Amino acid sequence: MSSETSAKPLSSSRAKSLNGICRVPGDKSISHRALMLGGLASGETKISGLLEGEDVINTLKTMQAVGALAHKDGDDWIMSGTGNGLLLAPDGAFEFGNSGTGCRLCMGLFGAYDFPTTYKGDASLSSRPMSRVLNPLREMGVQVLAEEEGGRLPITLQGPWQTAPIDYVVLVPSAQVKAAILFAGLNTPGVTKVVEPHLTRDHTEKMLKGFGAELEVTTAANGERRISVEGQGKLVGQDVTVPADPSSAAFPMVAALIVEGSEITLPDVMLNEARVGLITTLMEMGGDIEITNKRNSGGEEIGDLVVKSSELKGITVPAERAASMIDEYPVLAVAASFAKGETNMIGLHELRVKESDRLAAVARGLEMNGVPCEEGDDWLKVQGRPDGKGLGNISNNASVATHLDHRIAMSFLVMGMASEKPVIVDDGSIMETSFPGFVNLMNGLGGSIG
Repeated sequence: MSSETSAKPLSSSRAKSLNGICRVPGDKSISHRALMLGGLASGETKISGLLEGEDVINTLKTMQAVGALAHKDGDDWIMSGTGNGLLLAPDGAFEFGNSGTGCRLCMGLFGAYDFPTTYKGDASLSSRPMSRVLNPLREMGVQVLAEEEGGRLPITLQGPWQTAPIDYVVLVPSAQVKAAILFAGLNTPGVTKVVEPHLTRDHTEKMLKGFGAELEVTTAANGERRISVEGQGKLVGQDVTVPADPSSAAFPMVAALIVEGSEITLPDVMLNEARVGLITTLMEMGGDIEITNKRNSGGEEIGDLVVKSSELKGITVPAERAASMIDEYPVLAVAASFAKGETNMIGLHELRVKESDRLAAVARGLEMNGVPCEEGDDWLKVQGRPDGKGLGNISNNASVATHLDHRIAMSFLVMGMASEKPVIVDDGSIMETSFPGFVNLMNGLGGSIG
């Protein structure tokens, strides 16, 4: 299913306050991986709380195309896997829509099989480079039979009779590259190793262990992590509970901070240390965020967030925090627009190759809505206006260009809830890829989006 649907412009107006319990969808990263490993493992996997957005449903369809069985039982999804090493050759190309995670991880998972696989996506995904995944796969013996210039989709891979294990250093922090290599290692004899100098999301490691993979993680004194997986072992189906996605929780969280008189509760949010960079940053800016009811679920720490409107102040966000909040910088820029003083965000080079050039998209959107900002190659400076005076649409109902990017759309709709004038985005339909029901949820809290 492609996410290229007819554009749906949306406008967001100033809210009086936001109040209530806000249940955001299940974590997208966990949802993708649960479907992939559930479709690969022997036996049955029950997935509770799966994010049923377009990105994840495309991964579900992809796993069904290689032999996994899946059906819905009430609110749960039941997967019957093929067994490690027993995936089947698909009849046609895989359609990933807007999902870089689904596409890159499946390239690793399927690339180690001796049959051809073709990967397609929408215009946004097709513009994103895949070389960072293709290069290690080539080292393992995978052939790239077809690709567009610069390693872009559509891409066709052909696995060898038997892939070779590698010892690979991921120089650019990327959980997707790490996961793709480890997934390829599942059907590779011997031990496949990944070295990451900087911590990235560790959901893959935790879930692989949970499904029975022989996996070892060591951390050096300098913080460098080495992850090793033994190939061709048995994986066994599990019960997986998907916690609330902290990247989705970011939008109502920021909205509650910047809309006066607000107080919301976000239950069951994942608090993995590699995912809480935005929460840490907003607290440093003066955000009133209380974490309650901390507990462990399926190897992941989760908790409830109580968020109240706050007087934010500008800070400098350290570059080393980028990996733990790379998807949240667009909505952080919105929070910074209502903070006192200047907020400096550095080390943002990865934003250039997300669903859109997010750094440029955010800067243009801020300018269009009256927010003074400066953009560099890998940095953004935002000068805030705490009362929102003069912010919002300043140029004859012009709309923010979302570039098929769900996070750009949601971020600027959040801005409209606190700005003096409404904020318009050119397309809200793309939000279904990661946050089905976003508009209804925010309006239910007291927002005015339509």
